[in-house]
Amino acid sequence: MPAVFGQADPRNARAVVEALHVAAQHCLDGTFDGLVTGPVHKATINEGGIPYTGTTELLAQQAGCDVVMMLANPTVRVALATTHLPLRAVPAAITRDGIERTLRILHRALHRDLGIAHPRISVLGLNPHAGEDGHLGREEIDTITPVLDQLRAQGMSLDGPLPADTAFLPAKLQDTDAVLAMYHDQGLPVLKFSGFEQAVNLTLGLPYPRVAVDHGTALSIAGRGIADPSSLFAAVDTCARMALAKAAA
Repeated sequence: MPAVFGQADPRNARAVVEALHVAAQHCLDGTFDGLVTGPVHKATINEGGIPYTGTTELLAQQAGCDVVMMLANPTVRVALATTHLPLRAVPAAITRDGIERTLRILHRALHRDLGIAHPRISVLGLNPHAGEDGHLGREEIDTITPVLDQLRAQGMSLDGPLPADTAFLPAKLQDTDAVLAMYHDQGLPVLKFSGFEQAVNLTLGLPYPRVAVDHGTALSIAGRGIADPSSLFAAVDTCARMALAKAAA
């Protein structure tokens, strides 16, 4: 059956997943220095009989490591403490162990993969006004702040927990290398508003650089010659720079 623009075929699902596995394995064995991925239509992969939550999860499982999702454009980098969860499930997912693990991975990647000598990280609170001293929630007091204090004592430069509504002001961003948001829609709308066309998705924590475009498959415009390749160009450039920084570390 010939390919039809804009129509994903579940019969291709196995080939798509196998291509990702092969590419990742070549990165793990040192054949490749980094991996750039395009958008994958998750529903079609699942319709093809392969349970698939996303490329990030697939690569993490294959490498056997914890990872952190970070999106970036020329203006700001935003990492996520939680990813694709219903909003009602977020508070329970914010744990001391999780925040510590995320910050360690983020700090190491900023230093090793992006060549930042002394990473500065801004950490957002979960609640409005970062909890307003406990009046709007205690996650900042009971969960986030103890972790920040512990890691500051170990030498990390951490600012927070910060109110999300002012953390992205230009004056604030001048003094930070990355922002850690507590949930998906807390940080990513700002990033996409400030430069969606050049935004990329980085998987931090893998043994190799992996960068993806920050957009979906856009089946509705397939074959029309109007797709914007800017995110792909940015992903290739970012991955190359990360590979060079890692090699020089």
